[in-house]
This record gives sequence, C-alpha cells and structure tokens, in this order.
Amino acid sequence: MRIHFWGVRGSIAAPLTNSALMSKIESVLRKAVEVGFSDMSRVAEFVKDMPWHIHRTAGGDTSCVELEAGGVLLILDAGTGIRPLGLELMRRCSRNSINAHVLLSHTHWDHICGFPFFAPAYVPGNSITLYGPQSMLEHRFRLQQESQFFPVSLAAMGADIQFMPLEKQGRFNIGEVEIETFPLDHPGGCLAYRVSHNGTALLYATDSEYQDLTQSAMQPYLDFFRGADVLIFDAQYTTLESIEKQDWGHSTALVGVEIALRAGVKNLVFTHHDPTSDDQKLWEMFQASKRYLEIQGGDRQLTLHMAYEGFEMKL
Repeated sequence: MRIHFWGVRGSIAAPLTNSALMSKIESVLRKAVEVGFSDMSRVAEFVKDMPWHIHRTAGGDTSCVELEAGGVLLILDAGTGIRPLGLELMRRCSRNSINAHVLLSHTHWDHICGFPFFAPAYVPGNSITLYGPQSMLEHRFRLQQESQFFPVSLAAMGADIQFMPLEKQGRFNIGEVEIETFPLDHPGGCLAYRVSHNGTALLYATDSEYQDLTQSAMQPYLDFFRGADVLIFDAQYTTLESIEKQDWGHSTALVGVEIALRAGVKNLVFTHHDPTSDDQKLWEMFQASKRYLEIQGGDRQLTLHMAYEGFEMKL
C-alpha cells in the first residue's frame, strides 16, 4: 500500500505568500552568517538541517490523497491537490488508460473544486468512478461545472465518468481492496473510509468534530478505527480554536492523539490544516502533540506525522 499526499489544506487553498517565502530565506541566511558557513558543496545539506518549518512548507492545496493498493488506484477527495496528481498520472500513464476510483468524504467545495482541473477526466478511454455519501452526488458535480461557475461542462469531459452513491455505513470491494464507510460529525454529513488490503488498514477521517469524548459516545468511532495501521485525521484547529468554532465540524491534534491511543492505531497523520496556519504554527502544533503523546502514551506504540504536499508512506 502506497500513500501520497497531494493536498493537505482545509477550507480553502492557501499558497505560500511572498512574505512567508522571504522570511524563510532570511532565516537561512541569518543562520549561515551566524555559523560562518562557506562550504558551497554543502548548501543543500545546510538548508535541509534547518528546522522543518524553514526548509519545507505544508503546501497550499486542499484535500487529496493518492492510494495504491492491490493494483487499484484510489484517490481520497478531489480538492485542488487532484490537479497536480492528474498531471503526474498523465505523465506516469502516458501510454496506458487510467482507471481511477475517487472516494469523496463529502461535497464541500474544498473537497471537490479540483475535479474540473483533473486532466485524466478529459481523455477518452480513461475511466473515473466517483463515490460519495450524497444521493445527489452526480447533480452536485454537474452543477459545479455549469457555465455560470466553470467554462467546461461535465458532459464535455472525454473520460467515462460514473457516480456511485454510498450508504453512510456499509462495505464494498474494488478489486482486492475492501472499503468500509462510517458517518462523521460534520455539517452536511461526511464519510470516513477504512481501506483494507492484505491485512493492512488505512483510515481516512477528515472533517469531523468530537465534542463528547466519553467512552460511550466514542465507542462507535473507536470500533471503526480499531487497530488501523494509519489514521489520516482532521487536525485543523488548536484547542482554543475548536472552542471558538464549535459546531464547525473540525478537530484538533490532541483529540487525534487521544482517539488513536484508545483505538490502538499505529500511525496518526495530521491533515486538513487551517488556511490561516503558517508553517511555523503547524510545526509548533505538531511539537505540542508529540509532547502530549509522551505524557499520555505510556508504553503504547503510536507514531505521529504531519502531512505535507509530497509526504509519502509505504505499508
């Protein structure tokens, strides 16, 4: 199972600004002057040794995760990150048709607005199946590409595009891959997906709020998350922000740690970063979550990861 993150922002795309880029450059130059750096052959190494929030960026594209398992191409959500994924698929599969299965958590804009820019959807011979929790799934995608919103209609796309509405809680297979769905607490509804293949399980649970963490309230979630190898989790807010924005349908990294520990998850990946959170804030939130894990984790084995564009895992 190969997992690649193409978009990790929530709510709206948030590209790196010029001022943020200049701040990163200035930080590197200040450090170079401070240590008297002069070995030009070690420039790349020197930059890489800088703190994560200086030499990297989480990126600005919204939710999209590529998953390859059992010879099946799965795409989790169609935010703006699906645009660069589409270009990569066109390069990678230049002589072969593309058969993609897009699992949509829900149809809020940040999770579907990249689809009109998904290059494989314009190529005859390609096959794209979109799965989602809404009975009006196809209508919503057609509406998004009506002329008042976008210049190219869904009907004008050349690929064979099919829609598969899903039950809130169900199970189905795509080839050798088993997929289970579970409803999450988010305005308008949202689905979590548990994707299993050859004894390995990945959970995609973005856009959800967990206001009641008592055992009885959490038991259905814990049962669904139980023993996952990877849990991709909505950690959009700080604890204070989650209080200020109650009922907005998002969670925090600390809640994610608590849930992952209780469910026996092996790897917890934080995603759906708030558009107002710059790389330094994201890094500070990640460090806080690691400190919380040290306090709460005991001898339980849990590894934390912060998603960024280009982050990849192999299971």
